[in-house]
Amino acid sequence: MQQTANRPPVPPPASVAGHAPLLMALLVFVLTLLITFGAWSSAQRSAEAQLHEAFDYRTRDMGNSIVRRLLVYEQVLRGARGYLRGSVDLGRAEFAEYYQVLRLDQSFAGLEALAVATALPPGALAAHEARVRAEGFPEYRVHPVDGEAPRSAISHIEPFNARNLRAFGFDMYSEPVRRAAMAAARDSGQAALSGKVVLVQEGSGTDSGVLMYLPVYRRGLDVETVEQRRAALAGWVYAPFRMKDLMRGVGGIAAPTLDVEIYDGDHMAPDALLYRSPGADRVGTPRFSTATRLSIAGRTWTVRMASSASLEATLDQDRPQTVAATGVVLGFLVSLVVWLLAGSRRRALQLARAMTLELRESHDRIAADGRRFKTILETAHDGFVAVDRHGRITDWNAQASRIFGLDAAQAIGSPAEHLLPEERRAAFRSAFDAFARGGAGAVAGPPTETEVLHASGRRVPVELAVALLPPGDGAGATVFVRDITPRREAEAREAQRQQRLDEARQALARAQKLEAVGKLTGGVAHDFNNILHIISANVQLILRAEGPPSRKRLHNVLDAVERGSRLAGQLLAFARRQPLHPSVVDVAELLERSDSLLQRAAGDDIVLERSAPPDLWPTLVDPNQLEHVLLNLVINARDAMEGSGRIALRLANLTIAPGASQLAGEPAPGDYVAITVADNGHGMPPEVMEHAFEPFFTTKPEGKGTGLGLSMAHGFVRQSGGQIRLESTPGAGTTVTIYLPRHTAPVVKALAEPDIGAHP
Repeated sequence: MQQTANRPPVPPPASVAGHAPLLMALLVFVLTLLITFGAWSSAQRSAEAQLHEAFDYRTRDMGNSIVRRLLVYEQVLRGARGYLRGSVDLGRAEFAEYYQVLRLDQSFAGLEALAVATALPPGALAAHEARVRAEGFPEYRVHPVDGEAPRSAISHIEPFNARNLRAFGFDMYSEPVRRAAMAAARDSGQAALSGKVVLVQEGSGTDSGVLMYLPVYRRGLDVETVEQRRAALAGWVYAPFRMKDLMRGVGGIAAPTLDVEIYDGDHMAPDALLYRSPGADRVGTPRFSTATRLSIAGRTWTVRMASSASLEATLDQDRPQTVAATGVVLGFLVSLVVWLLAGSRRRALQLARAMTLELRESHDRIAADGRRFKTILETAHDGFVAVDRHGRITDWNAQASRIFGLDAAQAIGSPAEHLLPEERRAAFRSAFDAFARGGAGAVAGPPTETEVLHASGRRVPVELAVALLPPGDGAGATVFVRDITPRREAEAREAQRQQRLDEARQALARAQKLEAVGKLTGGVAHDFNNILHIISANVQLILRAEGPPSRKRLHNVLDAVERGSRLAGQLLAFARRQPLHPSVVDVAELLERSDSLLQRAAGDDIVLERSAPPDLWPTLVDPNQLEHVLLNLVINARDAMEGSGRIALRLANLTIAPGASQLAGEPAPGDYVAITVADNGHGMPPEVMEHAFEPFFTTKPEGKGTGLGLSMAHGFVRQSGGQIRLESTPGAGTTVTIYLPRHTAPVVKALAEPDIGAHP
């Protein structure tokens, strides 16, 4: 194996070495072709997706246009019914004048006629025909007559031309499809659309059509129930529509790009076909198609829409072709470079790698551009409102509906100032009128913050970017509306956070101050206590040697030393350096034993209330010192209430969850026994509370306290691992809460006798 390892490599045959550059170039070319194919596929899919979005938009626009057009025709019928005012007996000249004033033939394409069908109760046929003949139509008769008495007759129709003259006197109730729509309108009191019919005006034609009916009830009669509406029926006002003319009037941007078929009912059966656009029967399968159902005047239409050849021709082929051509050219160039530089294999490989990387980056950029363009189209966070020169809304998007609580149908056509609060509408109207009179060019103003009115009456803070357009652009202004409620909420949260941060800084400063005072006080008290011990020892030695006259003075000195010793002990308690003898304590039991002592300290005119849960946790603390602290707090509460009132001693188990904020007086997360002493005294103002735990600070008169009660309690609680919190409101009382850590060991029932000592 040693000889095999040292054997020189066998060179490839001359033929293989000679074709190696060509094979390498072909391999690189194939690789670039594969990458080009991937980029071309991505660009093709992106173009396909953009075309599909355009198709979806146009189908929605077409469906909405059909519904809006028929709703407009329904409003025309309602206007005609209002003009009749409960009677179908009106002069033909009056009806013709009404039709001409409205200019329905010029403004409403697809509306074949506006007509009135008179209801004929049994026995009224002869009188009806006689009345119409007397008006100048001697040949008038109601038709057809198939053995049954006619139930209706077309008595008025405009325009009264040769085409519509065929329908004059026609009994539409005799035909089942028309009868069903007329009965539905009569019984419901609403507009009703008929099924597929061939209009009487067509004569022998076969073009499909529909009719829309609206009942006319006699004036002054009740129409609450179906029976009342049938009894009050005077006739119908209706309009016939030839579907070809109707769809020609709908038009819109979607008309030339969609192949449309409309079927009467829920199914696309051949005999239910109402309309088919000229290109809908083209050979081949369309690229996109969809079917939707429209509910119009109690009738369901199924509308099938497919992409037309003109829409499919707009598919962007330039980008995929550019990608393909670029990839092929780059592949050829890379392969050529590889082949030319094959003599230097390492340099050729590096160059091919660099060119391949560049091609990939080019593909990534093209793909990223496509994704970015699609994202911009699909994610619009601002509402868009367009206003014409008269101040009325002309365009409205979905985000605007969310901000204002109005859909497009409610918003479009209404005055733009209705989107603003009442007090800002007059200023907006005057400014917009000034712009309209001035006819300025396109001007985009800086974004401004204001408030708009939600449909519910709620005010919404927004940022507006307004662009004023010149008169030739067909609109007065475009407005982008951004809801800045989250920004305002974030600013409020930031202000609250800053406030809490300031409070935390103040609390830290107070804690550092107390800590510094405590260290100083502890050192002074410790040295002072040592001096007192020396004085006490020497005085006791002198007592043994001196006679009775001097003993009294020495006893006075010892009393002063004892008071100084107690004062030093209180200072050491504040400095958290006093000797403690902790044990496991049930605080409720300790309060029960100390009840009489606490009541005597509070006085007879003060009600002392105690409350504790049955499962109170134990705590590890010096019981004597705890009892001394509680006694001091009760005495402070008594003094704050001036001898009469109510003091509440409440015990509770408390768990501080992790993550809770920790300010001054707030314990760290964990389990605690909470001891609360609350009074209803005169309370403390904030400037007093800031110094309440400082030694020798007191608001009591001279001689009634040393100012060490709260400071000693603060030092004892902190030395025991707990926390103390002070809450007070002037005139409402003070609450002191002590938090002592929970202890899990069994409670020691036998406690030492308390050493109450003197209250400062």
